[in-house]
Amino acid sequence: MRLFTGIDLPAQVVENLARLLGRLRPLARLNWSRVENLHITTKFIGEWPEGRLDELKAALRTAPGRPPIPIAIGGLGWFPNAVAPRVFWAGVEAGAALEKLAEDTARAAASLGVVSEQRRFSPHLTLARIKDSVPLDRLRQAAAAAGTESLGAFVADRQFLYLSQRGPSGSVYTKLEEFPFNRP
Repeated sequence: MRLFTGIDLPAQVVENLARLLGRLRPLARLNWSRVENLHITTKFIGEWPEGRLDELKAALRTAPGRPPIPIAIGGLGWFPNAVAPRVFWAGVEAGAALEKLAEDTARAAASLGVVSEQRRFSPHLTLARIKDSVPLDRLRQAAAAAGTESLGAFVADRQFLYLSQRGPSGSVYTKLEEFPFNRP
């Protein structure tokens, strides 16, 4: 099973992203994310044995409770950079609270042997992946013009454990477990 944890997006943010992607998709032939798959990843777990799923869920429940996290979506960018990008993303602003959630989630997963990420946590929404050398001038111009556009804000009060299954028309994500932040 291929797993990750993440925060779901509310309907209004998804609608805003759908409109944005509708404008941007025609500008470059990329591997665009399906809008229904957009989420904020807090920890990529990777391949996990189905027989140990309950153990993983229990470990993730040990992460400390926390207050809800205010999150703003906006700004567009490129990983690793705009010159030779591999990922086109929308920014996520949430400050230290989201970073702490990611750290706590990583710590809980690491207790079961999940490898810790070497890169610094950088919350974002993956809008597209760039596998080949394709012309990006039109997309770069549109991204610069829309770069500061707010795509919405919300307060996250839970994260989910997701199953990622690859299919012929892209990945399908299924929520396996919910982890509310304010729990006894």
